[in-house]
Formats: sequence, C-alpha cells, structure tokens
Amino acid sequence: MFDKFEIVDLSVTLGNDLPCARPILMPFRKQNTTWYTRVEDSSGVVKDANPGPFFSEWLIIDEHTGTHFDAPSHFIPPPDSGLLNAGPAGLIYGEDVPLETLMGEALVIDMCHLSGTGEPGVSPYVTKRMLIDWEEENGKIAPSKIVLLYTGWDKFYAPGDAGKKYSREPFAKQAPGWPTLDAEAIIYLHEQGVKCFGLDGVSIGACHDVMSSHVAGLSRGMIYFESLTNLDKLPTRGAYFMFLPIKLEKSSGGPGRAIAFVLKE
Repeated sequence: MFDKFEIVDLSVTLGNDLPCARPILMPFRKQNTTWYTRVEDSSGVVKDANPGPFFSEWLIIDEHTGTHFDAPSHFIPPPDSGLLNAGPAGLIYGEDVPLETLMGEALVIDMCHLSGTGEPGVSPYVTKRMLIDWEEENGKIAPSKIVLLYTGWDKFYAPGDAGKKYSREPFAKQAPGWPTLDAEAIIYLHEQGVKCFGLDGVSIGACHDVMSSHVAGLSRGMIYFESLTNLDKLPTRGAYFMFLPIKLEKSSGGPGRAIAFVLKE
C-alpha cells in the first residue's frame, strides 16, 4: 500500500562531531564497545573483540538530542508540585503520548526569509499576525493538522566548525538564532485545533527566551518536534508526517525517527 508514496527522512544524523545537542545539555557521545577482532586505527584508538566478536557501541544521549519530541512534562511541573507553571499537563510524560498523536497530515509553513535576520543571540519570531497573513494566501490552518515550520535552519547542521552556527554561536551571542513562533502564535495554533508543531530549528524556544513558547503550548497539552530536516522536500499540504520515539519511562520526550509520506507524481 505504500508503493505510491516517497518516504522523506526528516531526521538529522547523530554523531560525535555533529551539533546534535544544545551546549546547555549533556553532549552526545558514541564509542565502540566491541569489534569483530582487536584492531588499532590510525589515531591510536583500540577496538577489541572482548566481549565479542561482534560490533556494538555505547551511547551517552540526552532526551532532547537530535530530532526529538517534547512531551508536556518537559517544561510543565506536576500540578501538586507548587512550582511555577505547574498544571495537569505536567503529568503527561513521553510514554503517555499516544502514537496516533505523533502522526497525521502535515501543513508546512515557509518562513525561510526570517533565517539569519535576528541580532546575535536573538531568534526572529513568527507572530500570530504573520500566521494569519500566511493563511490569507495559502488557506486556513485546519484542526488536527501537524504544523511544521520550514526555516532552512538545518543548513547549519554540519560537522565540526561549520556546525557552530546551528546552536553554539547563537547561544554564545555570536550569531543570530533560529526562527520560531512566539507564545501568542503558539496559542493561535492551539485555538485552531493544532495538536503538534515542529520546526527545522534547534528548539521551539527562542535562543533569547527558551521558556515562553515552550510553556504556551506544552501547558495546553501540545507536542513539539525539534531539529527536523528536509522540510523543503515536502509540499505545503498533503504529506503524511510520522514520528516514532524511543519509549522511555517517565521521560520529558525523547529522540526518534521522523519521516513523511509524499505521494509520487
């Protein structure tokens, strides 16, 4: 039944030399555990067959590494905690989010013209007014749609020094931040019946204000997808989005594989 569709991979690759984790989080690390036989590479790193012989590697990975989703508990504390922004959504952990919520028809909003326009350390915002203007040209944002913000920020997802513009330099206030929606725009999407929102930037939270856009949607039970890629390969309407996360107990979200089904011409 899927032979009529092209599968588009919307997930970034994880690697030790890639900007897959924000500077404020645990760095991603992948290292060999065992190999088919004992070898030493050109840099002096030894791979051993003990306890092999087989190939396996260990990982250090934060829940919000690479392409991942945010569950409401990521920014919303439990309702009985007495903490700021606490509420019922704080009891929705990663494994509680139904899989059917993480898939559906995608609506892609192109805001690439904003990429690179912010001040150093500042993310340019997509506002409610801008969404309404977009709707006037492209049609209404319908309920239950998965809305994806295409900004082209994934062009900075590169190994080594070339990848510093992705998140390290913006957080260090050395380069502009990625475009994202402000809190009012997030609430507007929720009012339209949108349950999930994603983007090809580092985070739903602005580089200069991580909290407000996160809290606006997560407190209302919305789900976020961050660090997507290849959104330029999707039509404005008609692609079917799917995200399958790692199932982690009492998680704030987690990494996974995001794909889209696009009808072949």
